[in-house]
Amino acid sequence: MTLVAGVDSSTQSCKVVVRDAETGEVVRTGRATHPAGTEVPPAAWWDALLAAIADAGGLDDVAAISIGGQQHGMVVLDADGRVIRDALLWNDTRSAQAARELIAEFGAAELARRTGSVPVASFTATKLRWLRDAEPENAARVAAVALPHDWLSWRLRGYGPADESPLGPDLEALATDRSDASGTSYWSPATGDYDRELLIASLGHDAVLPRVAGPAESIGATVALPGIPAGLVVGAGAGDNAAAALGLGAQAGDVVVSIGTSGTVFAVTDTATADETGTVAGFADASGVYLPLVATLNAARVLDKIASLLGVDHDGLGQLALAAEPGSGGLVLQPYFEGERTPNLPDATATLFGLTLAATTRENLARAAIEGMLCGLADGLDAVRRLGVTASRILLVGGAAANPAVSQIAAEVFDAPVEVPEPGEYVAFGATVQAAWALTGARPSWSVATLARPDAAPVPLIREQYAARAAVAS
Repeated sequence: MTLVAGVDSSTQSCKVVVRDAETGEVVRTGRATHPAGTEVPPAAWWDALLAAIADAGGLDDVAAISIGGQQHGMVVLDADGRVIRDALLWNDTRSAQAARELIAEFGAAELARRTGSVPVASFTATKLRWLRDAEPENAARVAAVALPHDWLSWRLRGYGPADESPLGPDLEALATDRSDASGTSYWSPATGDYDRELLIASLGHDAVLPRVAGPAESIGATVALPGIPAGLVVGAGAGDNAAAALGLGAQAGDVVVSIGTSGTVFAVTDTATADETGTVAGFADASGVYLPLVATLNAARVLDKIASLLGVDHDGLGQLALAAEPGSGGLVLQPYFEGERTPNLPDATATLFGLTLAATTRENLARAAIEGMLCGLADGLDAVRRLGVTASRILLVGGAAANPAVSQIAAEVFDAPVEVPEPGEYVAFGATVQAAWALTGARPSWSVATLARPDAAPVPLIREQYAARAAVAS
């Protein structure tokens, strides 16, 4: 049996999955937590990776590994390979003004043409502009810019500060993949090249950027480190959503709706997209094609908050929601608890509309939370469709997707068939696909089991009243 490992270094935790490279069978798993917050020392990710590997029984019998990671995070290194300051994560919105400045300087249409996307506070370029303006001394020290999974893969191969790593600070050894590079706002999915003018406009000067590796490429091998055996093939890695698409085996016509810390709607397409409105990010995927994507900041945490308010767990929230009628008696929750990325409203707050004595029940509030979260994602699907993407099937994934109330209400909100794959660590699964691909040269095709196919019919009222309230709020 040949084993491969995949890593999901996400916002909240690090997961490691070890699978049989021939069958895709999960052999063992491990997990470790990450610090909370939107600003994190990258060393905490490395410590969590080592802990998760140990929790998974180690890598002594593993032949290859690849890392999927949260997109956009800013990891800045000096000439000695040291991290200059804590990484700003994708959900750190302090760079919202920097995004507006870059758009004003270059124009939204031009940025979309050059990079496939219009930057928002999540993107790396905006964080570099914030660093230039808010911490100029730190910005001046930047010799290289990496993303979270780039930096972890670099450390895994033995690079880093000379007193911490056997191979030392070879910044030219940094490597990334198409999917994660496309979230920086200074790399083009259409051309496959970095846009140095945009990097310099963001950071203030040029810097080393990771080499962009191909989907099946090995970027090197591990060296012997505490908890890491030497000689494992290291895949290029991927951004989290692209890795999830690989893990799901998503094909043209599939639209993935993921309900995690953030909410995402993305599709695999053969052609690059560019949306000058900024609603859809025209990313690359991890298989060699493209991944137009819409992201929302408010997803599963909306359900966490309302469940806590109602004094129930997620199952209890679902039971309450299913006891209410579609439309929640007129209650509409616009769920911008943490600001919002789509629409781009970083300073927004949540609003509950339609409160009347009759409508204000625990059941209606529970359903309004689920409907509001899903309506925001359905708006994202509309935006992706406007770019010519066909939605033949909705694959509903993420921790909240397994809740029967969420999947049923999704079938009432979306106007395409909804399927819920078996719960799984699909980002880590996609990284195992990539590891096996780099090891053997052939992309594996492992089956994905289906948990549910809800047969509820779409209920137009839900989206109609959400749209009406959104229009009033704007």
